[in-house]
Amino acid sequence: MSGRLYLVATPIGNLSDFTPRAVDTLSQADFIAAEDTRVSIKLLNHFGIKKPLLSYHAHNHVTAGAAIVERILQGETCALVTDAGTPAISDPGEELVALCAKSDIEVLCIPGCCAAIHALAVSGLPTGRFTFEGFLTVNKKNRRTHLDSLKQEQRTMVFHEAPHKLRNTLEDMAATFGGDRPIALCRELTKLHEQTVRTTLAEAVAHYQENTPKGEFVLVLSGAAPTEAVTLTLEDGVAQVLNLRSQGMRLKDAAKEVSELTGLSKNALYAAALDKD
Repeated sequence: MSGRLYLVATPIGNLSDFTPRAVDTLSQADFIAAEDTRVSIKLLNHFGIKKPLLSYHAHNHVTAGAAIVERILQGETCALVTDAGTPAISDPGEELVALCAKSDIEVLCIPGCCAAIHALAVSGLPTGRFTFEGFLTVNKKNRRTHLDSLKQEQRTMVFHEAPHKLRNTLEDMAATFGGDRPIALCRELTKLHEQTVRTTLAEAVAHYQENTPKGEFVLVLSGAAPTEAVTLTLEDGVAQVLNLRSQGMRLKDAAKEVSELTGLSKNALYAAALDKD
């Protein structure tokens, strides 16, 4: 009989955030797959958990993932942990979950810390709809291309960023979205020096030109303002129909095309255009 895969969220800074259920799950698992065993052993030692550890990370996920699935299919239970946060979210654990799904292995999540959700909650920006964009690439051209694709995004956007990349990221964001776009910069979440700064992109750029970024950041960026819908009158639609007619299109076909583009009634467009044709 197959075992299970547990995705166990770990603290992102404060060990007190590790839940009793998470401790119980790790204690009862047959083995633990960890992003970095050197980091995870400190957590296990703190809570007195002694279980076999194996490495599962971005550089070995293909071979390690297959081995883990095979052990689970033989009846063992695996608990997957990352260095910090929820496994499979911007993390190679995503690949392991997909492998388990293909093999009909039950996957359960033990909830806990997630830096993106933490930052979103304290940002002061709309939380009803958001998009998680993870880490931006170091390559400037690819980073700008990624940001350009989000120019019209109306949902709140959440990014992870390392301190040594923050200045370049903020400068590119300001160039793409405009300096007056609101942003919340959340750093060192759950740690002693946790801080959330709510400002604009221009002000953030200016601040970090004078100050060295410290700590891991989550950036919560306001989405674009909704564009106002343009309401076309029947007269506007008829003008478009007649323009297509002048280019050689049949009147009926022109009315149909304009109707599909504008939402105006095809019959009304045809009748009104017929009077003017």
